[in-house]
Amino acid sequence: MVKVFFKDNLFFVEEDQYYAYKNGNKWNAIDRYCFVKPIPVEESYIYKPITEEPLVGEMKYPNKYLKRKGVNSGDKVCFKPESEYEFNIDGEKLYRMFDHQITVAL
Repeated sequence: MVKVFFKDNLFFVEEDQYYAYKNGNKWNAIDRYCFVKPIPVEESYIYKPITEEPLVGEMKYPNKYLKRKGVNSGDKVCFKPESEYEFNIDGEKLYRMFDHQITVAL
């Protein structure tokens, strides 16, 4: 077992144990991770008995790779099925996913 506590409120954290960090008031996604905010179901002629639009969301925290590709915070994006891993960040529901699971920036 790896000891992570160092002292006071300081801990040792391995790179595979975190996905983002907060610098001041700004969150930053790291490595190949990004965070997408689900969006409410869009109006349609087809009845959708759901509250969130499937496989579509708003990019909240893109990583460096996505930013280089032109995907920025606030962009509407599509993502692969079953790529969502739900997180609560600052009281907001977000999906953590890998950048290669983003399929289209709308």
